[in-house]
Amino acid sequence: ILGSVQKKLPLMALSTTMAESFKELDTESSLGKALEMGCCIQSSLAKILAEFEIALERDVLQPLNKLSEEELPIILKRKKTLQKLISDWNTIKSRLNQAAKSSGNSAGAGTGPGVSSAANKLEILKEEEEEVKRKVEQCKDEYMADLYHFSTKEDSYASYFIRLLEIQAQYHRQSLGSLDSALAELKESHSQTDSPVAGYYGVPLEKHFKSLGREIALPIEACVMMLLASGMREEVGSAPDPLATFLPKMQPPASLPSSPHPQGLFRLAAGALKSYLRELPQPLMTFELYNEWVKVASLKDVDGRIQRLRDTCSRLPRDSYNNLRYLIKFLAKLAEHQEVNKMTPSNIAIVLGPNLLWSQQSAGNPMQLDLASVSSIQVVGVVEALIQNADTLFPGEVDFNVSGMFTPPANG
Repeated sequence: ILGSVQKKLPLMALSTTMAESFKELDTESSLGKALEMGCCIQSSLAKILAEFEIALERDVLQPLNKLSEEELPIILKRKKTLQKLISDWNTIKSRLNQAAKSSGNSAGAGTGPGVSSAANKLEILKEEEEEVKRKVEQCKDEYMADLYHFSTKEDSYASYFIRLLEIQAQYHRQSLGSLDSALAELKESHSQTDSPVAGYYGVPLEKHFKSLGREIALPIEACVMMLLASGMREEVGSAPDPLATFLPKMQPPASLPSSPHPQGLFRLAAGALKSYLRELPQPLMTFELYNEWVKVASLKDVDGRIQRLRDTCSRLPRDSYNNLRYLIKFLAKLAEHQEVNKMTPSNIAIVLGPNLLWSQQSAGNPMQLDLASVSSIQVVGVVEALIQNADTLFPGEVDFNVSGMFTPPANG
C-alpha cells in the first residue's frame, strides 16, 4: 500500500525527473550533485508523505467516517421522528380540546343522538392522544439513550482530532529533519566545489574585488584568456547574423567534447562573458553616465567625439574604468584579425554593446533590455567607437593574464 500511494505523489514524479536529468550531467559537477541529492530527498519526502496519508486514513478518517455515516445518522433520524411525533401529538391535543368544547355544549343543550355522537368522538380522540403520547415518550427515551451513548464516547471522538494533530506534527518533523539533513550535506558539498567564477556572477564589482583582492573581474579575465587560447584567427562571425554565431546557447561543461573545436570553445567563452556582463547589478559603463554615452554617439565631429569619449571614460569609477579598458583593449585585439575571424568592431559592438550599457529604466526587464539596446544605434555606435579608438582612449599595452593564474595560449 505504501509503495502504491508513494508512486502516485507528485513528489515522486519530481524525483524521477531529477534522476533522469542528473544522469546527463557530470556527477562531480555542482549541478549534478544538487540534482542527485534533490532526487533522493524528494523520494524520501514522498515516502514520509505516503506514510502520513496512510496513518491519517487508518487512525482518523475511517473512525470519523463511521461516526458520520453510521452513528450520527441514527441519532439525527431519531430526533426527526421525535419532532414529527410531538407535532402529531400537538395536533391531536388541539382536536381533543375542540371536541371537549363541542361535547360540553351538546350536554348543556339536553339529551339526544348528537350528545351521544360527540361523547363517542371525544373518547376516540382521547385514546388516540394517549397512543401518540405513549409513542412520544418511547421515542424520547430512545433518543435520550442514543445521546447518552454518544456522550460516553465523546472522549474517543475528541481523541481522533488529537491524533490528527499528532500525525501532522510527526509528518512535519520528519519532513523538516530530512530537509535539514539534506541541506546541510548539500551545502557542505557545494562549498567544496572548485568553481572559481560561479560565485561572482551578479555580484557588484566592489564586493568581487574586495573578496579576491583583484582589479580585473575574474570571469572577465577567465573568458578573455579562454578566447585567446581558442584562437584569434578562427572564423566565428561569417554568418549574416553575428549574434547567432558569436553567442550560441550555453551548454553544460559536461556536454562538451574532451577536446572541443576552437570555434566551440570560442563561443562558450563569449557566451559566459556576455552572461557575466549582463548579470552585473549595473552595467560596466554605469547607469549614471548612460545619457553622456548616448550624447557622445550622436556627435558627428570625429575629433570632438574622441575627446568626449575620453572625458566620459575619465568619469567612470576606477573599477569600471579598469575593467572596461581591459575588455576594450582585448576587443580591439580581436578586431585586428577581422579579415579572418569576420569580427569587425561593428559586429562586436552589436554583440556586446547591450551587455556593456543599458538604461536604468530597462534594468530587471530582459525583454525590454533586448528591444531597447540591441536596436539602439547610440549604444552600438559608442561601443564601436571605443573599440576603434582603443589605443587613443586607453594608451599602453595590457597584460591580459593580469593575475598570472592562467596558462598563456600556446600560440602566444
